[in-house]
Amino acid sequence: MSFALVASRAYPPSYRSLDRRFARFFDDTTSGLQVAQDENGWTVSLDLPGIAREELSFSIEGAVVRIETKAEAKRQFKVAYELPADLDADASSAALKDGVLTLKLVKSAPVSKARTIEIK
Repeated sequence: MSFALVASRAYPPSYRSLDRRFARFFDDTTSGLQVAQDENGWTVSLDLPGIAREELSFSIEGAVVRIETKAEAKRQFKVAYELPADLDADASSAALKDGVLTLKLVKSAPVSKARTIEIK
């Protein structure tokens, strides 16, 4: 996913600086993020240099993935991503190696709510 902001000379200078701040926000929050999808789920890689495994917390709730550092960590980081499908927290996994956090996020199997009703 990529965001591109184009500044126009028609806007007053205050709007251009806002555009630059907005672009810088997206550059800072999406740099080092790679997402790959297959039929079973997603693989997400995120650069987190200088953060130890013990300082990280990773949780899944429905379709929302939360990654954050603990309060005592030297470098603070907190992000949440909402995916288009619910995730199976028991089948998903996370690994941190050489400053790269790799998440294997497995889609939940769809539960059929269809019921057979007896015809009288």
